[in-house]
Amino acid sequence: MGALPFSPTPFFADKNRAFWRLQFIGWGGAMALRSATAIANDRPLEFYISVLIVTVTGFSLSLVLSVIYGYLINRKPLVMWGATALVLGAAVGISAVINAWTLSLRPEASGFTFTSLVLGVFYLDMTLLAAWTGLYYAINYFLQVEEQNDRLERLEAQATSAQLAMLRYQLNPHFLFNTLNSISTLVLLKQTEPANAMLTRLSSFLRHTLVTQPGAKVTVAQEVETLQLYLEIERMRFEERLRTEFRIDPAAARAVIPSMLLQPLIENAIKYGVSAQEEGARISLSAQILGNNLRIVVSDTGPGLQGSRRSEIIDNSPAAGNVSTGVGLANIRDRLAQAYGEDHRFDIETPPDGGFTVIIEIPYERAAAELGDGEAKPTALPTVRPTSQPQPIGTAS
Repeated sequence: MGALPFSPTPFFADKNRAFWRLQFIGWGGAMALRSATAIANDRPLEFYISVLIVTVTGFSLSLVLSVIYGYLINRKPLVMWGATALVLGAAVGISAVINAWTLSLRPEASGFTFTSLVLGVFYLDMTLLAAWTGLYYAINYFLQVEEQNDRLERLEAQATSAQLAMLRYQLNPHFLFNTLNSISTLVLLKQTEPANAMLTRLSSFLRHTLVTQPGAKVTVAQEVETLQLYLEIERMRFEERLRTEFRIDPAAARAVIPSMLLQPLIENAIKYGVSAQEEGARISLSAQILGNNLRIVVSDTGPGLQGSRRSEIIDNSPAAGNVSTGVGLANIRDRLAQAYGEDHRFDIETPPDGGFTVIIEIPYERAAAELGDGEAKPTALPTVRPTSQPQPIGTAS
């Protein structure tokens, strides 16, 4: 089913408009109820004039109360409720006097004193204005809680984005250290041409990675393109010892993942697989769609979980109490946890005959450009700025 071509506007999106709507609906309903009662009791036409006067009086007094309550709502509870009781009592007294005056003009009220008429309508006006007061405070407190929850959610989302950016920033220094160390070795060996070629490719790789913002998401195809630039640099070191194989399904190529998510895995495979063996190793990368998930597998034909590689895995495992200085696998774990919570899979497999495999499964998301017209597109989170106390509904903006 396609999405609606419009998004319904929340009732309280415009507080002032919502206030006036509630005012007319509430007091209009009260007037209609009194008129219906008058019709049922066969009241004369003059009685409806008094109903109109009573309604206008209540409507006007509630406007004054809304201004006063808007000033009191953010005060200390003792001050707010004490002042509210005094203001409400005064408003009820004024309403009762006006209503009693309208009743005194009727012939059937000639046998009653004005004081008795005031006391007779006092409890009715008290009930109506007290209910209006309770609704005013209840609605405004509800809106304040909603605004605080929305602000908290935006702050949490920004904190998550900041954490993702921090983890993303860890990768470039880690990669640069290894690459510059290789270039330094070539310079010491006076292999200037390979060193210059590696610097040129390093420049292209960094220029390509700077296109995406830290913490942003890219398509699998874009991530593979970045990996190819990185592998061109590494092939300067390992030549035919570094062999690669990519198997990317067309649908998986359009899926989005956190940028630079796979580069540490490839770097890890080169460090512990290719460089650890004289004959080198083959690195394989596959991506496919399984149901509603994107499955990515990175494997190598290296010696597997041995020596320093085993120490790195153990030190960086979630169950371990140690903290490793490496940023590869631990960084990926943290980024997946920040981006997807518990809705992801990160497994490591080490066959007995050697080799090392990392399996990642995350929810399948298509790039925004691939979505249809009726599908929701991801939007950026709004920036949260310090704000004053929320403006109560029904007060001047």
